[in-house]
Amino acid sequence: MNRRNTQFGPKIGNYMGKPIFETINRPEGTYVFDRIAAYADDGYPLDQLSKNEVLIPEGLIYRHRP
Repeated sequence: MNRRNTQFGPKIGNYMGKPIFETINRPEGTYVFDRIAAYADDGYPLDQLSKNEVLIPEGLIYRHRP
């Protein structure tokens, strides 16, 4: 996720030394923190994502808020 056009909501915690933000606002919409991704085989399998979710590099899953 390109952070250049991104606005972050309130910080609600930390994971692996990185902040967890309540929301992430992008030109295509707002995403709300949902959960921490499961780590397996040296990465985060994308099959744990639903159609309306994104995974950011820190291993956090955000869902699109309509």
